[in-house]
Amino acid sequence: MLHHKWPRFRTMSNSMKPALHPLDYLHFEASEGTDGSWTLEAFASTAAAQHPAVLAEVQRVLAWAGRQFPHSQGPVEDGMDWDHDLQVQLEDGRWHAVTLTLAASARFAESFLAACGDPD
Repeated sequence: MLHHKWPRFRTMSNSMKPALHPLDYLHFEASEGTDGSWTLEAFASTAAAQHPAVLAEVQRVLAWAGRQFPHSQGPVEDGMDWDHDLQVQLEDGRWHAVTLTLAASARFAESFLAACGDPD
């Protein structure tokens, strides 16, 4: 399994491909499965005051996915390009934990990682 750490999103210099806006809270890790599918996962844990900003970043990612792959959301194992799982939990009564997991085809993952830009 290949494992990539992407500390934050960056805009792309190539204006031909839409880029994701830089994100301040979601930090994605990408891993490729032996079957060629990908898992792209981000986690953020913040105080209540930052929770709306985290959810806005989640929405930005999902909106990008919907624009780039508008008719192919669903189970990747059924031939679709992407699907997502969003979990939100309240920890210790004050911290909001958000986990966004994207299941992805190779072509979705390639486009997603390109839209993230160079992590360095």
